Amino acid sequence: MIVCHVVRPAQRLGEHEFLQLRRSADDYLGGSWQTVRGRIEGTETAWQAALRELREESGLIPAEFYKLSTLESFYLAHEDAIWHVPCFCVLIGRDQEVTLNGEHDACRWVEQKQVMDAVMWPGERQALEEIFREILGNGLSKSFLRITTNK
Repeated sequence: MIVCHVVRPAQRLGEHEFLQLRRSADDYLGGSWQTVRGRIEGTETAWQAALRELREESGLIPAEFYKLSTLESFYLAHEDAIWHVPCFCVLIGRDQEVTLNGEHDACRWVEQKQVMDAVMWPGERQALEEIFREILGNGLSKSFLRITTNK
């Protein structure tokens, strides 16, 4: 499984917005607002799955792509499994339009100053703190977290 946080510049210079997708009512966790999430398929790497899920769930193309040091960890009782999920961050241009697939029925952009209160999971808040500090705040690790791909 992977998690991919999508960030774009806000209208006000120096501020950012985070994409949230609402899960369709008849889907797992229906009605909840989430970031891009999905499972790794076949022989994909985690970063390849993140780019595929981004494209499938939102139709977006990253301008910049980063791995995060933060991993989401959680237990799924129905699978009796502990998941350790790699997190990614993509920066996109403000002009890109979101195109939803059948997994989601709505999208919204949440301002950076409000996004911590808009996410469900503790692991998401940890990843967001890293994004604020290292990616958006140009932390010391930013250049080492960047992933260059052959799109």
